[in-house]
Amino acid sequence: MTDSRLDAVKLDGAGPVYDQIRRAIRDLVVSGSWPPGTSVPPEHALMEQLGASRMTVHRALVQLAREGLITRRRRSGTIVASPPASHAMFDILSIPEEVRGLGQDYAYKVLSRSDGRPAPDVAERFGIKRWEKVAHLVVLHRADGKPHVLEERIIHAAGAPGLEDEDFAVTPPGDWLLEHSLWSQAEHAISAVGAGAAEAALLEITEGEPCLLVERRTWNQSQPVTAVRLLHPGSRHRFVGRFGPYGRV
Repeated sequence: MTDSRLDAVKLDGAGPVYDQIRRAIRDLVVSGSWPPGTSVPPEHALMEQLGASRMTVHRALVQLAREGLITRRRRSGTIVASPPASHAMFDILSIPEEVRGLGQDYAYKVLSRSDGRPAPDVAERFGIKRWEKVAHLVVLHRADGKPHVLEERIIHAAGAPGLEDEDFAVTPPGDWLLEHSLWSQAEHAISAVGAGAAEAALLEITEGEPCLLVERRTWNQSQPVTAVRLLHPGSRHRFVGRFGPYGRV
């Protein structure tokens, strides 16, 4: 750890020392002075630099970890945590843009695709008719090599011209739809669910771990365009909405 990082931890003299340490480190993280992955000075170095007891420094770091600002690892030490992805509740966003906006590398893989009439379980899950012609896709999105979102999507062929000729090798389905189809209304629902065994394996989390499930449908006038289920590991995501007394702002 360089002396410059220790020197950057400045106490403001207001309130308990542990809270001064917490605020000083928090401000360095939030301002970007200490970006994700930055090593946080060890407890003994902070004790010496700040003239604080081990208990005081430990209490500050524990609180920062609870706030999700740092990650404490027994062998590799303490580092600044990567921020959870923020999602605008009411917008249809590009997952690649979201990931890159976090300063992370984006990648995706189409795990499966079937075209034609939906299987009975798929039709029931998405509330569609068995006779409708659709593409059913499962896609895993990654951020910095780690599973980010598991996507299951139905695309209605009638609402997405060119669907049959698109293999999604270059552009993921959601972004392709934003470029090649029109929508006039959307329905959006968010719920908390536990990851099933298959989902947990793909997302590299434990079975039953809390996840945020976003379910969205879009239409162009009365024509359905797409229905999607986006499963987000709960510890890696948060959803944000800003609104006023007259609606979204």
